[in-house]
Amino acid sequence: MDFDKLYSEYFQVVYKFILKLSADHELSEDITQETFIKAIKNIKSFKGECKISVWLCQIAKNIYFSHTKKNARLKTVPIDEINGQAEEPDFTSKELLLEIHRLLHSLPEPYKEVFTLKTFADLSLAEISQLFGKSESWARVTYLRAKQKLQILIKEINYE
Repeated sequence: MDFDKLYSEYFQVVYKFILKLSADHELSEDITQETFIKAIKNIKSFKGECKISVWLCQIAKNIYFSHTKKNARLKTVPIDEINGQAEEPDFTSKELLLEIHRLLHSLPEPYKEVFTLKTFADLSLAEISQLFGKSESWARVTYLRAKQKLQILIKEINYE
């Protein structure tokens, strides 16, 4: 497979996908670069069961989640927390988004992938159906079921 063609054809797809997840241009560019490096190293593992753009976005998503997990572990502890004077935790929207991403990652395929492509890559149901080689109705139903499953998981966390 020609790397230059692969890169030029799919760079924007992967970059926009990660930009939707991270909202950080620099991070998106770094992860996109890393995605193509990893894809070239592992191109023999691509079985052709899905479109190459889906495969690349899956690699990018895994790199992004690894990056966020690594950065979450590296967070510094506030000095008043060390002194035992910590206030109640303030759950910011970023923390909530990370939790939702973690829950999303627990969904089975193809729900996880369809939801991610629709929500974060901003692909239409028609585009998603083409990526998977299925009907637009299949994409719509799969997206709605993924959304329902995710809502149930979020409710379960809120009740704990």
